[in-house]
Amino acid sequence: MVRYSREADKAEKSCMARGSELRVHFKNTRETAFAIKGMKLQRAKAYLSNVIEKKEIIPFVRYRYGVGRKAQLKNLKVKSAVGRWPKKSCQFLLSLLTNAESNAEVKGLDTDLLVVSHIQVNKAMCGRRRTNRAHGRINAYMSHPCHIEMILEEEPDKIDKAEEDAEMVPAKPTRKIRKRLVSGATA
Repeated sequence: MVRYSREADKAEKSCMARGSELRVHFKNTRETAFAIKGMKLQRAKAYLSNVIEKKEIIPFVRYRYGVGRKAQLKNLKVKSAVGRWPKKSCQFLLSLLTNAESNAEVKGLDTDLLVVSHIQVNKAMCGRRRTNRAHGRINAYMSHPCHIEMILEEEPDKIDKAEEDAEMVPAKPTRKIRKRLVSGATA
């Protein structure tokens, strides 16, 4: 069995999928994975399909240098104003989500409750090629593949909020607050 960077909290209620040495840009894939983390499985698949069709956009948060600003980002609640539609990254992540979904079905999990709880993208070893330049020179022409791993867990049942007691005891003020109260200083 392949070792993952993190173990699932409840192994019987989770499923995993991973891909190694995938020939897709690391930076684009990292941003795409960051965008779907925490989403339900069906929503994540729909979101990636919409990105491929350019109906929704991936916000670029970390690797944003040289990425243009897009008006579609106004619909998302993110601070980033730059984004792209990385088609190939979305296709690779969609295939991994489909693989994880089939793993969940084999385990007997409810696929409607699955949530992307962990997703990680790591750099793989660069592919080396060469390109010819002017005046007889040769430069490197590298590819930047990546490893992707994800863990999907069933969403836990929501716990009802406890009823508030009528007699709430106020917390004892801390030393700093007591000192302020004695001196008469305000916050």
